[in-house]
Amino acid sequence: MRRFSTFSALVMGGLVVTACGGGGEAMDEGTATASDMDVAAGDALECYLARGTMAEAQERPSPLQSTSLAVGGNDGLLCYGAPSARGREIMGGLVVHGQPERIGANEPTTIHLAGAASIGGVEVGPGSYSIYAIPGPDEWVFFVNSNWERWGIPIDENVRSSEVGTFTVPVEAMDEYVETLQYRFEPMSENTMGDVVLEWENTRVKFHLHPGATG
Repeated sequence: MRRFSTFSALVMGGLVVTACGGGGEAMDEGTATASDMDVAAGDALECYLARGTMAEAQERPSPLQSTSLAVGGNDGLLCYGAPSARGREIMGGLVVHGQPERIGANEPTTIHLAGAASIGGVEVGPGSYSIYAIPGPDEWVFFVNSNWERWGIPIDENVRSSEVGTFTVPVEAMDEYVETLQYRFEPMSENTMGDVVLEWENTRVKFHLHPGATG
């Protein structure tokens, strides 16, 4: 397993040729077993790399990106591969309605948390989790999963057996066009909670992130 800290340097760009869901960059390695992330006070949260180095991750067609989070006074980090449209139909095309999608590229989209939190209403403890979704034209069903040290696809029965919760959010249509998949965090309540916002093509979905019951 390799990890790197986005607090040191994570400046990446580029366009993609790989798919968000069914496609992706080839990988020879097998699926890693899930394990909890040891998050101690003051530790820097780090994105997970299944293979390669940070320099190699920067050169990927879908470069690794991250978004800092703030939950109940604790740090958080969301990591994802960022594909671009490149003239392709995204929603209902590259992102297939009705089937599990990693909503990113390469490794799974992951959330790393230094404290207990509620992800879209799913209560989790400190640690690391992958998230994926079953998109639809009107709503998306998101899944929070404890299996995160792996490649992003396939999202098969072995992966889905580690689901810890699910939630559903509505789809919002946007007038502006977003070429490259992006996640951002909209803080609220003095940076103790906020919304994770996903935007791509003309689609926006978002879910709430707030302190957990034990946080």
